[in-house]
Amino acid sequence: MEPYYNWLNSLVNRNKTEFAAWSDLKWLNTYNAREAQERRDELTAKLNGNLLFKDTKPYYNRISGGCKLCGLGQWSCLFITGKCNASCFYCPASQLSDDVPTTQNLTFANSQAYAEYINHFNFKGVSFSGGEPLLFFDRTLEYLKQVRKRCKPEVYTWMYTNGILGETQKFRKLAAAGINEVRFDIGATGFSLDKLKLAKGIIPNITIEIPAVPERKDQLIKLLPQMIEAGVTNLNLHQLRLTTHNVKHLSKRNYTYIHAEHPIVLESELAALEILNAAREKSLDIGINYCSFYFKNRFQKAGFRTRLAHALAGPDEVLTPNGYIREYDGKALSYKAFRIFDVKPETNTVNEFELAGKKYFYLKEQVLKPTLIDDEDRKPVEDLLAREPEQIPTDPLLFRIWQLEYVERGLREY
Repeated sequence: MEPYYNWLNSLVNRNKTEFAAWSDLKWLNTYNAREAQERRDELTAKLNGNLLFKDTKPYYNRISGGCKLCGLGQWSCLFITGKCNASCFYCPASQLSDDVPTTQNLTFANSQAYAEYINHFNFKGVSFSGGEPLLFFDRTLEYLKQVRKRCKPEVYTWMYTNGILGETQKFRKLAAAGINEVRFDIGATGFSLDKLKLAKGIIPNITIEIPAVPERKDQLIKLLPQMIEAGVTNLNLHQLRLTTHNVKHLSKRNYTYIHAEHPIVLESELAALEILNAAREKSLDIGINYCSFYFKNRFQKAGFRTRLAHALAGPDEVLTPNGYIREYDGKALSYKAFRIFDVKPETNTVNEFELAGKKYFYLKEQVLKPTLIDDEDRKPVEDLLAREPEQIPTDPLLFRIWQLEYVERGLREY
């Protein structure tokens, strides 16, 4: 288990270094981790197997069409702007400037170019986020119209909003342009449903999407029947995560932080699972899913890599479920991943293509450099490539292969 523990220690060291100035943060330790794991196991067991995407997305009743596409890696999120008009304590970024619409580090000043990008990579879902899209409503509407005009009619579209600028007329225009779903962060409006109610009967699917704030758990449970009455079909709960932007706010709350690739709040996950079970116990007609950090950080990244790989890889290249290119000839093993840019990187190995007058550049980045496989290691390596082991590999090479082949879509740790 040494490679695994070394990896965990690297997360601990990195997180504590990044947040060294915040010495009062309460980090999860071995003493309270066992109790937390037992409570999580108890809550998930009550969900009767309603766990999707390698158990990273617990749910009750149903999940939205957009969430399904997200988990399958078939979704593109366009950040219409970087500017927001709310001040939620949990926001992970500053969101102070209006930027060119962006997704995956690609900028799209032209809405037609974005629609053609969706077509080229065969995305089946498109969302508009920010910042706050309603701050730049005409821009949001234009990109939605181009997606509807140029992409397949079955592409599922949705928008995220804090609802502050929500108006009946705006929702009517979005519906007329073909929006399938609007997701409201009611945490920005003191958990009021007033703005959301304006969309009832206009927007086909109304969702509330908020972080699972532990202090608001009981309030959210009491609100569930009112949500249903207001036309809400789904409640999506995120896990709070700690960033250098929100640490000044989160540090004032008595949260426990888990050492993941980025620190996450233990109590947020437990609150989300308790809300799911409260709805289950009352048999409420609403879909609720918990979007864990592990899902967002791994499935979404793996999904985008897979989209790129299927569109850009050659016919003889072997693609893994996580979107990596595996090169193995029985003697050496390596992994690569596609990266795409709209500004040409300084390298001689770049390729390019053009869509709707916009140029794209891409290359294959080395993830695991070619590693010689000797006769002793060959069978263990090939067994690992053929199936996921029940136990975490103890050999350093096998552990690294296991991470690339399987961990990206599953591992969680308390």
